[in-house]
Amino acid sequence: MRRNAVPQIADQYNFSDEIRNSRVKSGQTHIDNRGGWALSSLVKAKFVTKHPTEKFTYQITDKGRDYLKQHDGPITPHDLRKVEGYEKAWKEASQKNQQAKAKDPTISNIDTSTPDELIDAAYTNLNRSLAEELLETLSGMNPYKFEQVVIDLLAAMGYGGFREDAARVTQKSNDGGIDGIINEDRLGLDVIYIQAKRYKAESTIGRKEIQSFVGALAGKQATKGVFITTSDFKKTATEYAENVPQKIILINGHRLTELMIELDIGVSTIRTVSLKRIDTDYLEEA
Repeated sequence: MRRNAVPQIADQYNFSDEIRNSRVKSGQTHIDNRGGWALSSLVKAKFVTKHPTEKFTYQITDKGRDYLKQHDGPITPHDLRKVEGYEKAWKEASQKNQQAKAKDPTISNIDTSTPDELIDAAYTNLNRSLAEELLETLSGMNPYKFEQVVIDLLAAMGYGGFREDAARVTQKSNDGGIDGIINEDRLGLDVIYIQAKRYKAESTIGRKEIQSFVGALAGKQATKGVFITTSDFKKTATEYAENVPQKIILINGHRLTELMIELDIGVSTIRTVSLKRIDTDYLEEA
């Protein structure tokens, strides 16, 4: 049966637990995903066919046996495209756009990527491009607006209670070394002090800047601080932050945009796509 084939293949090739448990964004395991697409391809090539009486069971055809006798090594999508009727079968099943993708030479790794993996790769590339555009926008932003963005991000992460209280230090007194303050909880039992710096990518933050921030925290008798920048931190900065009594969290430009995209700060959803797959457990019991 189809549902039994994939674990048997995994056992035969001694797949590690990491490979067995790796999943695509839809939640399906990679080996189940690839196994399903491989089986569909073998069906389109008429190398296997559905069993005439047993549900969800497949058997090899005479055409499949003959091909195995003449073919050495693994059967790749490139090999299958040479099989008579294979691409026509995909065209009938997947319509013209699927056939165009299969023939498009501009799609990298087309011989090793399933459509689900291509979707995941496209999603990753779009997010990477969005992050780059977002970081460029933040780097050129008014400093007060940037500080407010940081406050909004922390609020979206569950900190604070009142935005005007969180932003009061920067907006009112520009207290040396502190750009913002936010309650750690709604009751204000503890506070987090913030420094937010718009630096170009090449201007990394060193130990000196973190040392100044720690000094500002000491002046407030504060124990917690977050230093956020649009650039990055030197190793000396991270090492220093890890070895001071105060709890200092460093957030660089990459992590900043990652959090903003995750929490919808400064970005908005323009399209939602729902991907579905066969529920074999339900259908087999039907």
